[in-house]
Amino acid sequence: MRFPSPRSKKMGNSSTKLAEKCSLLAKSEVPVVASSFKLVSKNSERIKEDDLMKFWGSQMDPRLAQYITNFLFGPLGARSPVVEFQRFAELYVYCVRGTIDERINVLLCSLGQQPESESTEIAYPLIKEYVEAVVSSYMRAIRLEGGPQYKSWESRGFRIVKDCIQKLAESLAYDVVQQGTQKVTRADAERWLHKNPTFLKMLEHVFSHLYHYRNVKNASEADGNARKSIIPQEALQSMLPYCEGLQYVPDYPAFTDLSQMLFINSNLPGTQQNKWRFLFSSQIHGESFSTLLGRIMDQGSTVVIVEDANGYIFGGYATDSWALSPNYVGNENSFLFTLRPKMRCFPSTGYNDHYQYLNLHQQTMPNGMGMGGQHGYWGMWLDSEYGLGECSESCTTYKGYFQLSATKKFNIRNVEVWGVGDKPVKEDEAEDEKSGARSVLDGNADSKAILKMSGREQYSDGYREEPKD
Repeated sequence: MRFPSPRSKKMGNSSTKLAEKCSLLAKSEVPVVASSFKLVSKNSERIKEDDLMKFWGSQMDPRLAQYITNFLFGPLGARSPVVEFQRFAELYVYCVRGTIDERINVLLCSLGQQPESESTEIAYPLIKEYVEAVVSSYMRAIRLEGGPQYKSWESRGFRIVKDCIQKLAESLAYDVVQQGTQKVTRADAERWLHKNPTFLKMLEHVFSHLYHYRNVKNASEADGNARKSIIPQEALQSMLPYCEGLQYVPDYPAFTDLSQMLFINSNLPGTQQNKWRFLFSSQIHGESFSTLLGRIMDQGSTVVIVEDANGYIFGGYATDSWALSPNYVGNENSFLFTLRPKMRCFPSTGYNDHYQYLNLHQQTMPNGMGMGGQHGYWGMWLDSEYGLGECSESCTTYKGYFQLSATKKFNIRNVEVWGVGDKPVKEDEAEDEKSGARSVLDGNADSKAILKMSGREQYSDGYREEPKD
């Protein structure tokens, strides 16, 4: 890819005409890129670097802004004072829907490298910083857009923490290099991007946000801000799930942040990434193993998040409903993860099927909740004697596993459990709903339980109709 030479013809009102002639752009992309170019160039034929930064600067991490200008205007020492439409369109197409090869070319140009060279080697810290700039810009974009998924968490006290953004970026970039080297080749970058859909989705969202960002005349529409990113609903594919079930819990004591929740969610099966249902928190429901069981059994797939007394945060995704049994249940979609001090995901090895175990009041079997490993050597274990847990040094059930907790045996500071996806409907409940025998007042049991805990009565129960013969 070469930087285009300046052209002298007047643009005037020809942004759309130029866009229509640009073979890179799909028909639906023409108005988006043309409108953005017209606004940034102030209806002229070229964009100046200062004008671009004034328009886009507040919408992204400053480091990404520098990388973008490297791509558009050239590296230091060979910088063009302006950029024309073709290059501006290339940035959009390559980052939003480009091939792996095109996205690597953007990365190399952004880092001041020659994309044509197959022998290019980049220092790992540069790649890591580029990834962090994209991740940081993604989190900024979803905050500025204020979509329903983001608001459902933010309104309940969840925040975006800089330290967690850095850990998320490190988790996405750590395996870009081959073991024992700090240099990244083009082949390394290709291999890494092919298996990193989360980063590619972030890149796509960031540039969709930037190119849809425009002046809004109606200040009330922009919540008092003169500018806003308005991305069509069909283009929005938030990697944050919708948070459900905390509307009755004021001042929720969150000990995780949105970057961490996004990291867990991005590793779930696609069918379960749309919604998380709040089931249990030790800070709200108390430190009781029996209460924990009562709130998580028969709830379908769940995410368990644990914080130990040393501040390490980790957990697991359980594919099956929790139920008391002497046998292991679950399937190969199950995984363990750590959020602090590092973010890592440990998928199934397929070596055994010891994915999840739950038992209580047994004399000859372990009593508690376990994921991975085997009796006495758990990947993660929460004892029925609430407050005690254990994570072994190794676990054959999950690939790449290392000890999740600060110490092998640990004391629990916090436990949360979330149902993911829709709650499964039991056969008898389905039949009742189909026949109409079940009262609507029987629904929303979780909400009624929380109301009862807070000392508020469910007055609507007094209006229940007598069952008909």
